[in-house]
Amino acid sequence: MTDEVRPVPGYRLHLFKGFAAAAAVVVVWSGFNIVSRLGGRSPLTPYDMAAVRFVFSGIVCLPFVLARWRRLEWPRLAVLAAFGGVSYGLFVYSGFSLAPTAHAGILVNGGIPFATALIAWLMLGCRPGIRSEFALLVAGVGIVLIGLHSFGQFAGAPAHQWVGDVFFLLAAICYASFGLLLKHWQVSPLDATIGIAVISMACYTPVYLAFLPKAIATVPLSFALWQGVYQGILAASIAGLLFAYAIHNIGPQRATLMLAMVPGISAVAAVPLLKESLDAVTLAGVVLVTIGAVLGATHQPAK
Repeated sequence: MTDEVRPVPGYRLHLFKGFAAAAAVVVVWSGFNIVSRLGGRSPLTPYDMAAVRFVFSGIVCLPFVLARWRRLEWPRLAVLAAFGGVSYGLFVYSGFSLAPTAHAGILVNGGIPFATALIAWLMLGCRPGIRSEFALLVAGVGIVLIGLHSFGQFAGAPAHQWVGDVFFLLAAICYASFGLLLKHWQVSPLDATIGIAVISMACYTPVYLAFLPKAIATVPLSFALWQGVYQGILAASIAGLLFAYAIHNIGPQRATLMLAMVPGISAVAAVPLLKESLDAVTLAGVVLVTIGAVLGATHQPAK
């Protein structure tokens, strides 16, 4: 499997729609980091956050699943849900509980394109071209610069913080694997989105209700609903559909490389929304990440 996009009628429009979908995902997932930081400051546990995500997305997608029940490829959707649904959600929210949420944008969104390229190379034999490697290098330098600011704010942090960072990296690996499998199996964006949402809800909710720590009753209903709408409907369902559509149109490596812009956008947005500071090093990182993402996104794969 390669990241190749073959010419089809309306090829330029096909690409434009794919890149537009990926750009919308970048905006939504940048907001996801902000909303998750606010959730991390609340009494909600990581298990509450995951439950809110899965229940809201599952309920929204359930009618579509019932309408398409016989046409869905359940074994493949179960594997996709394991990587892009349950595992990703649990790893990323567990990371939020142990490490500063600012690290998520760097290690998750910044890590996904690198994990995608590495897995595609090692497991599928698809080595990136020179321009793609250069784009990853430029974006990687930018992510490091952004990280110098974010990680530097937490010097002297608890020793277990590195465990949270490991969870973030595992979340990136899970989502990269999800993206590559989605392209390899050619699962339609709608089928992937609704199947993953409902399977994740069905598998996780009973375990959460029976065994996992809960604090959702300690927060205002309005706050829980707001988290549910953003986490479950906007970030998981709508952005999930758009991301699957982007992968279908432009391939997983170019789609995921655009996610490298999320840490920078999150860092800039955090200034007015979360009253966080922003220095020249971080701004330089934002510029480099953007350049790297544009280089990778505009690369024309060999036919």
